[in-house]
Amino acid sequence: MIASGFFQSTAWHLVRNLAVLLVIVFWAATVYWVFKDARRRIKDPVLVWVAAAIGLFPFLGPMIYMLFRPPEYLEDVRERELEMRAIEERLGDLRCPVCRAAIEDDYLICPVCTTRLREPCASCSKPLEPTWQVCPYCETPVQAKAKTAETS
Repeated sequence: MIASGFFQSTAWHLVRNLAVLLVIVFWAATVYWVFKDARRRIKDPVLVWVAAAIGLFPFLGPMIYMLFRPPEYLEDVRERELEMRAIEERLGDLRCPVCRAAIEDDYLICPVCTTRLREPCASCSKPLEPTWQVCPYCETPVQAKAKTAETS
């Protein structure tokens, strides 16, 4: 008898209405999250709207979306592709820093614009990288080459 009086009170109605409002707000937030996340992960706008429609199914839709969504953001995919392109460019196809003409590893100067690319070894004349302290081909110290250039 006491319980039936509680369920008819205004306090119960208030608690019930707040709980229903909380569930509706949470459901709307999950639909919004699915839409925003799908826009960041899926390139095709039709698929974004399909994902948002799946998110409309209360509470089960966002879980289904989370199982089948792409693992990466589009921004991360683009960034990774740019990094890979830059690495391939650095490793595979060497270019002159001035005129962007194709050059080889053993060029001392660019054949197109005559920009000095590397210094030759004083002993064996092989091209040296600017950071090298010793020639890896003949073991001649690079500083010795610089000193001989200053004295002559």
